[in-house]
Amino acid sequence: MNGSETVVVTGFGPYRQFLVNPSWTAAQGLKVVGLGERIDVYIKEVPVSYVKTQQIIADIWQTLHPKFAVHLGLARGSSVVIVEQTGKNSGYRDRDVCGFCPESHCCLEGGPEKLDSVINMKAVSKEFRRAGMDVIYSRDAGRYLCDFAYYCSLYHGGRRAALIHIPSSGSLSSAVRLVPLLQTLIRTMLDQLEDPSASQSQ
Repeated sequence: MNGSETVVVTGFGPYRQFLVNPSWTAAQGLKVVGLGERIDVYIKEVPVSYVKTQQIIADIWQTLHPKFAVHLGLARGSSVVIVEQTGKNSGYRDRDVCGFCPESHCCLEGGPEKLDSVINMKAVSKEFRRAGMDVIYSRDAGRYLCDFAYYCSLYHGGRRAALIHIPSSGSLSSAVRLVPLLQTLIRTMLDQLEDPSASQSQ
């Protein structure tokens, strides 16, 4: 694609009862519908593994040099979409699907304690809530693989990343309703990336 820019969308691999993780299904749906003209959507399934997540996220930024990266994760027990502002470096004590937990309990030894996305997620959430959509703002991504992947991406990508927690229940857990909402959400974030002043007017 000539003159196109790459946006990476990741979803996670199998986890507990989810043999196909809904976040990966959503990523595949976004690849089908696209994110607009001149945007090349690259999707990647990320295993629920600290070591592999770290390698894959670093590789995405070093080899693809995307304009933006969106990481989709599953919010168990939630019926709303949650946009996360912040990735945390430490406090990772839960084991992954391989039974592994980082010895240092952190993403990057010596790295900043937290990193915020360049996107004003509060402004994004407000815009969608005004339109009657269940999009919630959060500053606590949960200190598991979603948070871990997000921090790694914010670090390697100069904070040009987003983490969106998708619901596991309710009407929005249906891909038919979820994918178009995610498409609009991400396009709103890309607009803000192009024009940061747009977030000030919210």
